[in-house]
Amino acid sequence: MSNKVSPLAGVVGWPIKHSKSPVLHRHWLNRHNLPGQYLPIALPPEDLASGLRKLAGKGYKGVNLTIPHKESVLLTAHSITDRASLIGAANTIHFHADGTIGADNTDGYGFIQNLRQNAADWEPESGPALVVGAGGAARAIVWALLSEGVPSVNIANRTRIRAENLADHFGSRVKVVEWNEVSDATDGATTIVNTTSLGMEGQPELRIHFDAALPNALVTDIVYTPLITPFLEKARERGLKTVDGLGMLLHQAVPGFESWFGHRPDVDEELRQAVLQT
Repeated sequence: MSNKVSPLAGVVGWPIKHSKSPVLHRHWLNRHNLPGQYLPIALPPEDLASGLRKLAGKGYKGVNLTIPHKESVLLTAHSITDRASLIGAANTIHFHADGTIGADNTDGYGFIQNLRQNAADWEPESGPALVVGAGGAARAIVWALLSEGVPSVNIANRTRIRAENLADHFGSRVKVVEWNEVSDATDGATTIVNTTSLGMEGQPELRIHFDAALPNALVTDIVYTPLITPFLEKARERGLKTVDGLGMLLHQAVPGFESWFGHRPDVDEELRQAVLQT
């Protein structure tokens, strides 16, 4: 009889009930008949450091992080990957055998893989990008776009100082545009991204039009509730190619799952439907 302990992993946030991560990780565990559990874990900000140490002591392999822990966890981690450091946030935590905590960021990876899977003809180097928003998700996406060869990124944010801070962080290839000029800023952009919560169920709509957008522009939204946001709907009305935000969530989970459970899973329509039906 084996005494091997099944792997444990989870997602940490405050609150945590909204997270879709348990659904998608459990889908993979069941689909591939793998031992292990993936659990939602509620931790308030003041308990993050001690809570992570307790999880490591309980045998957890690692956890994903969601709001509001992605930036503050860097103060707790013993090691930080280059991309997490450059982004300034982490969403994937690994508990090492020596008791140390490692932090990584797979949000940018998930964003790019979503575009690669659902817009196979996307050419990042073909022109500048426009990113709406300047929060943690925007940081990961700007990093990813620059890493993929996008020549420059324009950022528009309601609070200009946050956009300026992000531009300062990434350097001369990132510029700030005024919030009230965001529609005009679509002119010339070949990749247009909404990283704000505007358009999410229960949130106001992102007021933008695509009259100036190039006919070959790719438009994507990281919001996936609803799956087709007003932002994407307006882009479709202009005949633009669009990619919804669900794939980013699914793809960002792949590296962590592989590390914790020893199998690299696929992101396919069966997984999408499993997550959408919850």
